[in-house]
Amino acid sequence: MIAVSFVGSYPTVDFRLEPARPEICVLGRSNVGKSSLINAFAGRKALARTSRTPGKTRLCNVFDAGVFYLVDLPGYGYARIGREERRGLQRLIRDYVAERETLVGAVWLLDVRRDPSAHDLEIVELLDRRALPVLVAITKADKLGRGRRKQRTEAILAAVGLPEDQCVVTSARTGEGIDDLRDSIFAFAGDGDA
Repeated sequence: MIAVSFVGSYPTVDFRLEPARPEICVLGRSNVGKSSLINAFAGRKALARTSRTPGKTRLCNVFDAGVFYLVDLPGYGYARIGREERRGLQRLIRDYVAERETLVGAVWLLDVRRDPSAHDLEIVELLDRRALPVLVAITKADKLGRGRRKQRTEAILAAVGLPEDQCVVTSARTGEGIDDLRDSIFAFAGDGDA
């Protein structure tokens, strides 16, 4: 198991981390299961705070995974916040992905039960512009049977224009796909040993 610890939360993208290491961001729409997946990745139940209310992450939450930092960005899309605050969160995500020099890869979470939204398609454009390595983590796989899950995964990947070899089907609840996800994330950081 890997040792992952919480570093801090930052409201803007110009924060400094010491020591300097590669950063891998975790992004996805509100309620896609980012905190649950980070907890499963780390093998800890309460490292990242989970909530039943979508949109609780409003800052860049940074976790130290030893050879890299995992940066949990705010969820996009649905959240019970005002229009101005929503714009601010969208700007934070956009600026982090576009400007952060230490960013080496993105883990993009998509819910197996949901078709990609307009916000998801905006993320595709943002990631394409930066030409970042992207790993799609299809979340909540335990909610569907295997046949339906495969069908949904193929449809989601076709909609966002990414190949199957850039995708891991996961369930934070059952642990499915978490080891593969962990290996892929460490590969982004240039360290194959998780």
